[in-house]
Amino acid sequence: MGYVAVRGGTEAIENSEKLLKYYRLKGGSPPIQVKQIIDQLRLAVDRVMGEGSLYAPEYAALAIKQAEGDIIEASFILRAYRSTVPRNHYSLPVDTSNMRIIRRISAAFKDIPGGQILGPTRDYTQRLLDFTLEDETPESINKFLSDFLKDLDLDLGGDPSSFPKVVDLLRKEGLIEERRESSTEVVDITKEAMTFPCPRSGRLQAMARGETGGLLALAYSSMRGYGDIHPTVGELRVGYVPLTIPHPGGHGELYVGEILVTEAEVIASFKDKKGMPKFTIGYGLCFGHNELKAICMAVLDRTMMAEEPKAPAEDQEFVLYHIDGIESSGFANHYKLPHYITFQSDLDRLRSSQKRKEGQGC
Repeated sequence: MGYVAVRGGTEAIENSEKLLKYYRLKGGSPPIQVKQIIDQLRLAVDRVMGEGSLYAPEYAALAIKQAEGDIIEASFILRAYRSTVPRNHYSLPVDTSNMRIIRRISAAFKDIPGGQILGPTRDYTQRLLDFTLEDETPESINKFLSDFLKDLDLDLGGDPSSFPKVVDLLRKEGLIEERRESSTEVVDITKEAMTFPCPRSGRLQAMARGETGGLLALAYSSMRGYGDIHPTVGELRVGYVPLTIPHPGGHGELYVGEILVTEAEVIASFKDKKGMPKFTIGYGLCFGHNELKAICMAVLDRTMMAEEPKAPAEDQEFVLYHIDGIESSGFANHYKLPHYITFQSDLDRLRSSQKRKEGQGC
């Protein structure tokens, strides 16, 4: 069977786009405002900013609205926009010990300098549907905010402005195996293709842009035994860090604002080359409030330190080529596009092979 060329289709595509908009609006409910998405779907916004690789809450929220809540599609839209924006500056390294903390916990120690700060979390809640949200009104919201804030002590003058790192306590005892990179140059995988072995800076950047579910799947595989890393969370932080750039006039640093990040450091046991038991540290940091992603980043950072990979989560190429949700979803979605020529070729080969087999009496 010969290949039959398909012509036209423009009108059908245009109508398909109109139908997509119709399905979003046909319910008759008031349109969702971008500000509402930023305020009330903040974790979705943070995830899109991370996977879209652009810290821009307004644009991330707009992408979520445009994609009807499809997080990967929204991340795709945001990253596509990012590619059109000029890069004017590179920020300077951030010292996360100066983080303005909203949440800070350690699973390794009960008592830590500065104390455990639970912050906003669902870790200790029951996963039950809250049917009161069906009848939520502006009046009920204002009442909750008023009741919550009236008894709150907002005098924060005595609170520490910075918190020491928990893992530094272990470093002082010589219990941490420090692994230094052969090069201190920071790799930018958005400007040059990854090569393997990939420097740690490139690995961390790839994971910071990675899809949360993809990171979770590979990190979980190591936790379950397809690998030998079963770590402890030394410290998990969520908070705001200052962002600075070199002063355009060459006069030191210029503060340009602060961004919300999540940082995780996990601890895993290890024996150094002399057989001495030590701890090693895996590190993760991502945009916004996304604790699951930061922890999985830290786990995979540690697994990829393996000198001789024995499991998928320890293989740099396997991990870094399979965690990008935009890359992987793009490849999966491309199967919906016309493959007429290749499939017709498969059909021809199959029919020809069957005829030869029949002729041989098989």
